[in-house]
Amino acid sequence: MVDAVVVGSGPNGLAAAVALAREGHSVTVLEAAPTIGGGTRTEELTVPGVLHDVCSAVHPFGLASPFFASLPLEEHGLTWCHPEVDLAHPLDDGSAGVMLQDIDATAAGLGDDGAMWKRTFGRLASGFDEIGEDLLRPILHVPKHPLRLVGFGLNALQPATVLAQRWKTDQARALFAGVAAHVIHPLAKPVTASVGLMLIASGHHVGWPVAQGGSRSITDALARLLRELGGTIETGTRVDRLADLPDHRVALFDTSPRSLAAIAGDALPPRTAKAYARFRYGPGSFKVDLAIEGPVPWTNEAARRSGTVHLGGTIEEVAAAEKAVALGHMPERPFVLVAQQHLADPSRSNGNVHPLWAYCHVPKGYTGDATEAILRQMERFAPGVRDQVVGMHVAGPVEVERVNANYVGGDIAAGANTALQVVFRPRVALDPYATGIPGTFLCSASTPPGGGVHGMCGAGAAASALRYLRR
Repeated sequence: MVDAVVVGSGPNGLAAAVALAREGHSVTVLEAAPTIGGGTRTEELTVPGVLHDVCSAVHPFGLASPFFASLPLEEHGLTWCHPEVDLAHPLDDGSAGVMLQDIDATAAGLGDDGAMWKRTFGRLASGFDEIGEDLLRPILHVPKHPLRLVGFGLNALQPATVLAQRWKTDQARALFAGVAAHVIHPLAKPVTASVGLMLIASGHHVGWPVAQGGSRSITDALARLLRELGGTIETGTRVDRLADLPDHRVALFDTSPRSLAAIAGDALPPRTAKAYARFRYGPGSFKVDLAIEGPVPWTNEAARRSGTVHLGGTIEEVAAAEKAVALGHMPERPFVLVAQQHLADPSRSNGNVHPLWAYCHVPKGYTGDATEAILRQMERFAPGVRDQVVGMHVAGPVEVERVNANYVGGDIAAGANTALQVVFRPRVALDPYATGIPGTFLCSASTPPGGGVHGMCGAGAAASALRYLRR
């Protein structure tokens, strides 16, 4: 009998496995795919030798994660690489909102809005280690830093469009809106400011780095550490029902609530089954990976040096696009997120051919082709970029879910970020990781604190499992 079995080898599944193994427990990880990684896979999708991140690309929470920080991941091959510029949000006049890790340099570039930018993010960034301890965990807990948490909450509960009114320039407001749009929810809704605040504060604290060699390096390092601790990983092993699991004391599922409900069947208590059935998934994603020859000809100079580029124009345009997606309409000009990981990590490229990672949000159930809409937005801010494309790989919502079953309907956030689900996910419970089946826990990004490569969902579920094992 193994002490713990973990289903799924994404960063949360491996984080849970490592957390249990370092406490001396025997652990087996079961992965249905032939390779590990979940949302942190890296493949040659276009041109041989050009490395594309299949899903996650840039990791502001990875370097800031309290759990990852507690592990010797660098000793197991993980190296973080930083671009010269963390984020640029270009506008049609050639200007851009630009975020650097250095908050003073960022403020200087924002002109009249610089002082307010520092007032909004300065204390949050300098105290990110402390506030992160409270925010990157379930909402129902005794906070370690209550005053900081209250201060954050007063701003975080606001709609992103309301918080953005404190800035006057198009550059500052667009810069915040683009980051807030990572919430994949209408920006006029409550609590949507929270994601923008956290991601920007993290950026000023540790930057927006990438993993050398691709995002797969994160899970590779976790896997090496797990094996060093005595854990095992079995790929190509599918779990369709609880009876498929080896004998165990606890089981943790790095799956969607929907998948766990199907696996557990009647063993799941009715109350939990109803909550999982009510769990809402958000809009889908449409991803385009390009192999381009030479640098992207951005009209804005900072964008040419930026690891991440947000394309969407003004805050009004970004908000309108995200609202349209939520209402089920595909916008003509979607908000597009672009990553240029090769600028920080040249090992991704093959000579003068570089990977360019891009995606946009699309309505639930979208079956169309958003490739042209994404390319138009890129051409809008980088005229001539089409002529540099030498390879392309396209993945609509169906393909996104096929690659990772946790992304139901192409929802890479693993659950809609409604006000309720931002606070309580996957259900309202004292222990959100517990399923109601003794010794069985959910540890995916559908649990607190939600999406992002930080391992905190797995670490939180492992803490619940450890309490069970100590009974």
